[in-house]
Amino acid sequence: MSLQDPFTDLKIERQSSGFYKGYSLPIALISKIAVSFLVLWALIWPLTANDTLRSWKSGLLSEFNVFYDISVALFAFFLIVIAIIPATGRMRLGSDDERPEFSNFSWFSMMFGAGLGVGLMVYATAEPLGLWETNPLTVSGEVAQKSEEAIKGAYRYTFLHTGFHAWAIYVVTGLSLAYYAYTRDMPLTIRTALTPLLGEHSNGFAGHVIDILGVVATILGVSVTIGYGVSQLVDGAFLITGAQWLMDGVMKPSTAGLIVALVLVMLMSTLSAVSGVGRGVKYLSNLNLILSLILLLVFIVFGSFVFALTTYGQALLDYILNFVPLSLQAYSPMTQADFASALPPEAAPFVAELFPGATNAWGTKESFLAGLSDEVAKLPDATKNAVYDAGTPGRLFEWQSGWTTFYWAWWIAFSPFVGLFLARISRGRTVREFILGAVVAPSLVCFAWMTILGGSAIDLELNGDANGAILAASTTATLFVTLSEMISGNLLTIISVMCVVLTMTFLVTSADSGILVMNTIMSGGAEKTDARHRVLWGGLLTLVIGTLLIAGGGGLEALTNSMIIGALPFSLILLLMCISLAKAMINDLRRSSLEERSSNR
Repeated sequence: MSLQDPFTDLKIERQSSGFYKGYSLPIALISKIAVSFLVLWALIWPLTANDTLRSWKSGLLSEFNVFYDISVALFAFFLIVIAIIPATGRMRLGSDDERPEFSNFSWFSMMFGAGLGVGLMVYATAEPLGLWETNPLTVSGEVAQKSEEAIKGAYRYTFLHTGFHAWAIYVVTGLSLAYYAYTRDMPLTIRTALTPLLGEHSNGFAGHVIDILGVVATILGVSVTIGYGVSQLVDGAFLITGAQWLMDGVMKPSTAGLIVALVLVMLMSTLSAVSGVGRGVKYLSNLNLILSLILLLVFIVFGSFVFALTTYGQALLDYILNFVPLSLQAYSPMTQADFASALPPEAAPFVAELFPGATNAWGTKESFLAGLSDEVAKLPDATKNAVYDAGTPGRLFEWQSGWTTFYWAWWIAFSPFVGLFLARISRGRTVREFILGAVVAPSLVCFAWMTILGGSAIDLELNGDANGAILAASTTATLFVTLSEMISGNLLTIISVMCVVLTMTFLVTSADSGILVMNTIMSGGAEKTDARHRVLWGGLLTLVIGTLLIAGGGGLEALTNSMIIGALPFSLILLLMCISLAKAMINDLRRSSLEERSSNR
């Protein structure tokens, strides 16, 4: 039985002249209009915008928390299956005799810098330390916060957030795009990944919507990354220079400091983007990896390396053993009625008072008990303990939506950018090589970062040397405070300056890669795009981040809320990409089998 040839006649209409020459006018204009409305809304009505985004995010998480978590699990399982199956794993992204364009070192350094560079600088110490204070094991009362027993839970969920699941999100996008671009000679743009499902509809309205969603998701994902990065940049600059205008209160970057740092980063990013992926991104990525290794060496020499090494092995084994349960762990919000039905009879009259505290994932049992009114406080201890236990499902949902789902939304919003970038640098590699190289290898390096840097921070607090200083620091200042507890004098100054430079180069790498990717999507997959549009999108990206920082009062709330909301529609596209790629691979294998049989007759 013969199979129809795959649909490859993707026709994305591009302008033949004028300012938009080489670009798809609907994609470019609608993307710019959407971004402009967001900028104007945040600039003219900052308080309204922030409150509205917060409300939308809360409602979305209540309805779609389980959807986000199960979707990410499906991405990971899907890639495991196609990597294990011999026939799909050995498929090459290109012709059979084609070999990779970049060396393994450059390939790895580019995807490392683009995928989690800024995130690692911000969260390598803050993530394990924060999860040491609160994770599902502490929230449910199984272990005490900030105890030696809490370290296991801290790293179990640190590895969940930065490991195979995170990189699986990127690779689903990257593999889908690379497969069609290099085996079927199709444009390297988002809609291409759904052509097996959409067919000729890819050329019309549906295709435009998919590409626009890719551009918007990229803008929001890159914006959050740059937002956190410039905050850390300001923290580092303040610790080095002591310039008071950089800070607003105790270790909180000022709006002025953030805007100045943002403009500086985006100016450098735009200049780098104009040079293209072959030069600017490649050289910056190699520099990032070298400086990262130097920073790791500092923590190995002056930090708690033995503690980190032991933790790495134990945490990796624990993560692998719990991979499936972690993947399928998804919580729904707890209603007040559900809470009331689980209470002892004597506590029932006080439901309204007890519900907020018992379901608050960011408090402790002690703070819950201390906040009870006199009348409720007189209840028996057994009753009060039962009340707190009744709120456990609510606390687990609140924790998951604030930690895990936040990360999944971030990685999903980031996936058009990282995925398309991975596709551009991965031609000539096999499917199995792509999955192992872009899922397993970066995850193991991320785990090393988290245990070496984060383990040092936890050990300093656990043995009392830091005396709470690291725990009291803001998320973006944690790295610098940890360094100040390990080293001092000129060495601290030199390493702090290096961290600022490293953060800067990671930011520039992320931003210029994002600008290149957005222009690639809007030009229908063209690798070479007009430098004027790269400059224009560099300016628009600066406005988006700046206005949302102002709307959030100098904080990152408006940025993160926008990103979580914007990631939802693209998560649906990612699920369709998995179905589409499975269909394409199965049919291509069937065609190959039929051709082989025909030639042997």
